[in-house]
Amino acid sequence: MSISSAMLAGVSGLSANSSALAAISNNISNANTTGYKRVQVEFQTLVTGANNAGAVTGGYSAGGVMGTNHYLNSVKGLLQRSTSNKDLSIDGNGFFVTTEKATDVGSTDTRLFTRAGSFRVDEFGFLRNTAGLYLQGWPANNVGEITVDPSDVNNLKSINISSVGGSAEATTLVGVNANLKSSQTIAAAAGGPVGGGGTVTYLPTVAATSMAAYDPSAGTGVKPDFEIQIPISDSKGGRRTITMGLLKSQVANEWYAEVYSKDFSSTNTPPNRIAFGVVRFTPDGKLDIPAAVTSTYAGGAAATSLFGAGANRLTLNASGQPQLLIGASGPADATLRWGNALGVGAQTVALDLTAVGGGMTQLDSPSVTQLVTPNGTAFGNLTDVEIGKDGIVTAIYDNGVTRRLGQVAVATFANPDGLGSVSGNAFVVTRESGTYNLKAPGTGGAGFLAPSTLESSTVDLSTEFTGLITTQRAYSASSKIITTADEMLSELINIKR
Repeated sequence: MSISSAMLAGVSGLSANSSALAAISNNISNANTTGYKRVQVEFQTLVTGANNAGAVTGGYSAGGVMGTNHYLNSVKGLLQRSTSNKDLSIDGNGFFVTTEKATDVGSTDTRLFTRAGSFRVDEFGFLRNTAGLYLQGWPANNVGEITVDPSDVNNLKSINISSVGGSAEATTLVGVNANLKSSQTIAAAAGGPVGGGGTVTYLPTVAATSMAAYDPSAGTGVKPDFEIQIPISDSKGGRRTITMGLLKSQVANEWYAEVYSKDFSSTNTPPNRIAFGVVRFTPDGKLDIPAAVTSTYAGGAAATSLFGAGANRLTLNASGQPQLLIGASGPADATLRWGNALGVGAQTVALDLTAVGGGMTQLDSPSVTQLVTPNGTAFGNLTDVEIGKDGIVTAIYDNGVTRRLGQVAVATFANPDGLGSVSGNAFVVTRESGTYNLKAPGTGGAGFLAPSTLESSTVDLSTEFTGLITTQRAYSASSKIITTADEMLSELINIKR
């Protein structure tokens, strides 16, 4: 009977508009939820019958209406500035990959996808958002290299910023800018007085006549005409000092040079000597670095250029671990190493005497060290963590060192509107959404990250309140259908009276 179908159509209208009211209510309540995606109920007609051949003329069966939820996950909210550098949003397509537990995440554990990037550091150093979901990414190895493997979600790990402690970098390069006085009086040990003719007694391989062993209180060694102090950092970030002693020789534009340090141990005589040789300058006072220089020490011993071509590197062996020196300045010594008590690792230090501020010169002005610029750093503590738009997570230390910890992964879907919604403003994969594709931010259609921003909710309150009014009216109209059908049935029943 058509009146009955009309009543059922009214009931379907009540049900559909109730669903619409629930969706609107949920939207309004999440108007300030970070990364929330608006839900919309769309109506479609239900047809259960029509005027068919043989049917009673005028007969009609009302099918009613059905409400279908439509998740607008592909709609992007506005990006708003945040005060935390750990707040993240995605400027473009994609979702953060998250898990409900930080460690021991297996292939059977559910991966949740979200645009809510209000991440904070928990008590164990993991990045977790306000819903308790842990941010996933590709970890860096010990040297900061990151292997992006989008083929296997099991390669993702929870981003942890407390997995690294302090940091130090050993010195590998030192730039020296200094001047040696060209009119320096030639010391007696180098054949002085000025003008030559004296006997050269300086010999770096003998403690009594070397600059490395100079000690005025003990009366040993030869006093350098000038010393350059070179601070460097060892493998543990400890501050060490290497000294370059220089002594003007009888040969024009030539100086004897030794490199030594009290932090060294060897069977050399003296034991703290690292390297020795001669340094020559051109007539206009610039450093002359030939492949080899022939000169003499006391007794006619051959002297070669300390900084000949390719020989400006000092190989410093690890404490207690003597190794054969390769390419070091001066003669090879299998026992030359850092002091055993220091317990530090080996390192190679290159001395650049030409580039920094004009390098080393020999001009007729007082000998002076203008600038010494070693790289490497002392021990530093973790002070901050930054996340770049490419998803690279970088630890920053108070000594200026930075270290990469990992890279945030972004997942994209063929149909993001088909994702299933779960608590915590997150989504799960469904048949309608298709499988996820893991990508580095900014690649393959995935959006870049926007640090220190949050994606606002896609809810427009003016639209929701307008929908609230129209839904209320439609609900009232559907209820009126039921009461009208009820009155008509009552009239029909009253015919018998």
